[in-house]
Amino acid sequence: MRRAEKAEKIGELLDSLYPEQPIPLDHKDEYTLLVAVMLSAQTTDKKVNQVTPKLFQIADNPVKMHALEVQEIQSIIREVGLAPTKARNLKKMAEQIIESGGVIKPEWDFLESLAGVGHKTAGVVMSQAYGLPAFPVDTHIHRLAKRWGLSKGKSVNQTEIDLKKLFLQETWSRRHLQMIFFGRDHCPSLRHNLSNCLICSWAASKKQIILESRK
Repeated sequence: MRRAEKAEKIGELLDSLYPEQPIPLDHKDEYTLLVAVMLSAQTTDKKVNQVTPKLFQIADNPVKMHALEVQEIQSIIREVGLAPTKARNLKKMAEQIIESGGVIKPEWDFLESLAGVGHKTAGVVMSQAYGLPAFPVDTHIHRLAKRWGLSKGKSVNQTEIDLKKLFLQETWSRRHLQMIFFGRDHCPSLRHNLSNCLICSWAASKKQIILESRK
């Protein structure tokens, strides 16, 4: 089966399983979404949602965040991975936003210039806060794309390029979320029998099925 055919069939299945795609990170505006996505690196969304209520109660905008000491921010977010680095980045990011006029610009260059904000985080904000075309690819989506034979990319950047070619632009935002949901519900990284998976069973190559059965 060609990649394009796989992508079409996978898209139809994902649409049937996840017709609605709620954003898994709790937020109230583009700034709090940006903070939540930044905190989610190497941390579960569940843990982020446990931490952000207190953080946003104290600092739900750049001015309030910048007014906090790094140690204060770190103490609030200490349960998330890489908390010391993220605390420093949150304060610096708030300063950068204030210096640029106090608003988050829906521009790739601006978002990726912020402390602690990479291409994937910028993509989530562009897509979910502003509705602009983006297909954020994290390590989980990268893994699924490889399993399903949609990309041979050795990096998330190459996988993003491949997925954008396979799926229509108007579906990018929902495909990103649908793949995340499917991975959590049906296609975990460890101890997963690809032969019994709703997608891997027919989309993965025999070589990939055998390879992962040894893990």
